[in-house]
Amino acid sequence: MGTAAASPPHIPVLIGPLIAACSPVQGTWLDGTFGAGGYAHRLLEAGADHVIGVDRDPSIVQIAPWAVNNPDVTLVEDTFSNLDAVATDLDGVVLDLGVSSMQLDQAERGFSFMRDGPLDMRMGQEGPNAADIINHAAEADIADILFTYGEERASRRIARKIVAERADSPIETTLRLAKLIESCLPRPKPGQSHPATRSFQAIRIAVNDEYEQLAAGLEAAERALKPGGHLAVVTFHSVEDRMVKRFFQQRAGTTGNANRYAPALAEETPAFRIVTKKAVGPDADELEANPRARSAKLRVATRTDAPAGPVDRSKLGMPMLKDKR
Repeated sequence: MGTAAASPPHIPVLIGPLIAACSPVQGTWLDGTFGAGGYAHRLLEAGADHVIGVDRDPSIVQIAPWAVNNPDVTLVEDTFSNLDAVATDLDGVVLDLGVSSMQLDQAERGFSFMRDGPLDMRMGQEGPNAADIINHAAEADIADILFTYGEERASRRIARKIVAERADSPIETTLRLAKLIESCLPRPKPGQSHPATRSFQAIRIAVNDEYEQLAAGLEAAERALKPGGHLAVVTFHSVEDRMVKRFFQQRAGTTGNANRYAPALAEETPAFRIVTKKAVGPDADELEANPRARSAKLRVATRTDAPAGPVDRSKLGMPMLKDKR
């Protein structure tokens, strides 16, 4: 049985239901969104022998010092879409798709419209950042990002304003962009989210290619898990949950044939058995202890001994920009 750290990191969302659904927790697990290591910490406490922590953020060592010299933890800087190249024959894979609270709290990372910082938003430190998109993408492409990834109905108005503003000087800080977006939308009513919420989410998704990463990560987990291994995914908005749900349905052979007049679908041995028939949300006690869990949903499936196979991306409900369709 693994040993956990003396000082636990941040509160992992839906960890109780996750451990219950995957019991008995044992063997080697891979945490594909390691962050501060909250899931790894609790998995070790629950009985895992070893946890491989994968994160694309190079500051993982500073964020999770408890794990650096822990013999039961191996840290790897990589994306979870590549997890089957990191390890195979795994007893479990966990993916927490929420943005790390530590990243949000660091103004210099540029994720938050509540703190002024450089317009970055990269979860890693490679590739174009948010400022590159905002200052160089065509107006139509910016509007497409805001509408497709953020479901922002004022996407064209905001994109037009961005292009007009950047003509005077580059838009390089989070607060300048947030105020620009705010000027394009009605004043929010009490209890409504900040006007920039949808746009910042959309830009972050575009910068980090999050939906493609998720689809590839689910496929990689299928290849990396041993028979009987568990795949547990925690999502924080409806698009991600829909993609995970449909992936599990496809690979468990439970999608059925929606059209009774269409040719029968070819039978394929299921690669997963779905454990959580419906998405699991937080109970009242968790919400009181951790308000961040409010929108979280957990889905768990268990790997069978069937060979890993291809997934029809067109049936995952994955939003795609016009130039990728």
